[in-house]
Amino acid sequence: MSEGDSTVQAVDIARILKALPHRYPFLMIDRIVAIKGDESGVGIKNVTANEPQFMGHFPNNPVFPGVLLIEGMAQTAGVLCVLAAGMNTEAVFFLTIDKAKFRKPVIPGDTVEYHMSKKARKRNMWWFHGEAKVAGQVVAEADLGAAIILGQRNDSD
Repeated sequence: MSEGDSTVQAVDIARILKALPHRYPFLMIDRIVAIKGDESGVGIKNVTANEPQFMGHFPNNPVFPGVLLIEGMAQTAGVLCVLAAGMNTEAVFFLTIDKAKFRKPVIPGDTVEYHMSKKARKRNMWWFHGEAKVAGQVVAEADLGAAIILGQRNDSD
């Protein structure tokens, strides 16, 4: 990011792994595009049939769990917060999940876009509104709050 320019075109998986402690199988985003500082960004998740949650949810009718859609929103927002804090964070924690709604099932083969928009920020706490979309249709939405713990994270990976 250059001085005075708060827009990043995209964040790839390598940078996501530096920003978040999550790893497979719990990493719910593959990349983030259209980042505008901590104001907004769009996380991308390519849903594949070989993901472990489909072994039990549901074997003959695989549906991506709604709670993992919420987690994908949170991870997208978390990366936005960490980038805004200059990658100098120890951890990102959920504060709130409000107004969660699930509108349509997500299945293998879908590409989920997590559209996150900042609602407020107070010191090290952020609140976002998120919409998960598949092919332009909202499949889930929620208001999320997160806090970051400043400091140097110990990366053992």
